[in-house]
Amino acid sequence: MLNKNSVGAGFLLGSILPALSWVVFEYVLHNNAIIMDKPAVPYLIAIGLNLVLLRYCFKNKLDETANGVMMFTFAFMLVVFLFKIYTR
Repeated sequence: MLNKNSVGAGFLLGSILPALSWVVFEYVLHNNAIIMDKPAVPYLIAIGLNLVLLRYCFKNKLDETANGVMMFTFAFMLVVFLFKIYTR
C-alpha cells in the first residue's frame, strides 16, 4: 500500500488534478468556455493546481510526496508540449 509520504502517493495525487481538469474542459464545458479558443489553457490550469499541491506538500514536510507530484507535473508538461508540437 502507499505510504502517506511516498513518491507513489505523490505521483497518484499529481495525476488527479490534471485528469479532473481534462474531464471538466473536455466533457462538461465542451467548447462553451471563453478560454477554449486557446487549447493549452486547461493544461496550464492543471499545472498551476499541481503547483499549489506541491507547495502544500513541502509546507507540511511531505518531501517524498512532493517529489512524486513534481515528477508527474514535469512529465505531464512534457507530454502536453510534445502533443502540441506534433499536432500542428
